[in-house]
Amino acid sequence: MQKSGGSILASGNISTLSDFDYITAGFLLIDGEWATDHLLHVTAGKIKSVLSRDRVPEDAKIRDLGSGFLVPGFFDIQVNGGGGILLNDAPTMSGLEKVARAHLPFGTTSMLPTLITDEFDIMRRFAGAYCDIQSAYPLSIKGLHFEGPYLNPVKKGVHNERFIRNFEDKFLDLLDEFGLDHVLITLAPEKVSSDFIQALVQAGVIVAAGHTDATYEQTMDAVNAGLTGFTHLYNAMPPMLSRAPGVIGAAFQAPSSYCSIIADGDHVHPAVLKNAIASKTPDHTILITDAMPCVGSKNPDFILQGEKITVKQGRCTTSEGVLAGSAISMEDAVMRSINLLGQTLEDSVKMASETPARFMGLDHKIGLLKPDRQADLVFMDQAGQVQEVLTTF
Repeated sequence: MQKSGGSILASGNISTLSDFDYITAGFLLIDGEWATDHLLHVTAGKIKSVLSRDRVPEDAKIRDLGSGFLVPGFFDIQVNGGGGILLNDAPTMSGLEKVARAHLPFGTTSMLPTLITDEFDIMRRFAGAYCDIQSAYPLSIKGLHFEGPYLNPVKKGVHNERFIRNFEDKFLDLLDEFGLDHVLITLAPEKVSSDFIQALVQAGVIVAAGHTDATYEQTMDAVNAGLTGFTHLYNAMPPMLSRAPGVIGAAFQAPSSYCSIIADGDHVHPAVLKNAIASKTPDHTILITDAMPCVGSKNPDFILQGEKITVKQGRCTTSEGVLAGSAISMEDAVMRSINLLGQTLEDSVKMASETPARFMGLDHKIGLLKPDRQADLVFMDQAGQVQEVLTTF
């Protein structure tokens, strides 16, 4: 098993909540603070109430997890693969299920399966598989993330330039055809029109900038059109300069926007991420994994659209040394937020659960230990290491 050096296999136990009415631990994260002597009353897969121990019925069935920290399950909004599966190669119900189950032991009880830039037919199969699994057994899958194909080839990273293209109305048709909800799309603002961004937002899509070479002015025009996110801030975008603030400068100037970060210590220097969090605050910073098939798999290496990706010391790279996603889990992201970025456990958890849920408009369902939220829970130690994952699926 590897832990903070780049997760390959998980140690967290998975259990269901069906046998217990009340769940407690040494500390519960309630409204951003640690509460002691409190319990969660769980019924029908949801948190019915949060109450102090003296209000619990004497005959209540209680499970006490012990002297650790009970927090909301993590929500990873950028998962390219896991368990040996790359979703571009398996845009099917089976592929979605295997990836979701691979990430569950790491505390990821909610996720957005992510499709890297690909042919439209693959995008369509991906959308269909999501609809099928939602009607069968939704597990942890809360929506979809299309990373591309409307990107800037100059900042393509490992995305296949052959599949990068200009905006097309048939993406809007795809949304209508499958009735997709909670969709996130990463695009280059300079490669699409403001009208297209407005149309996406009107269709309920969350729009983020990424793999872009946009200027500050182009990005702010996109923000005014409805763009609210920035995908893996600093990566695959121009640097912020004194006379050319660019995409990053726009992210800092748009106070209501959200920035996702890959806190693996390789994609961005920790000092830079510390400054980003100080600017955006944990209320608008989201921890993501950008996870590849190696997470939750015994085989670290994999093939990405015909190119071999090697995983060494937690880094996924091409033969030319280009980073290709990451080998970290959400457990790693939280632990590194604490150890590398100096964030508190409670703020690290917020960036892994509440903040992404709010960004995707799902904070009324997940991301908080509050009444009417799903009872998807993570029990962890003070270092952020997952001890147990408690779910209803």
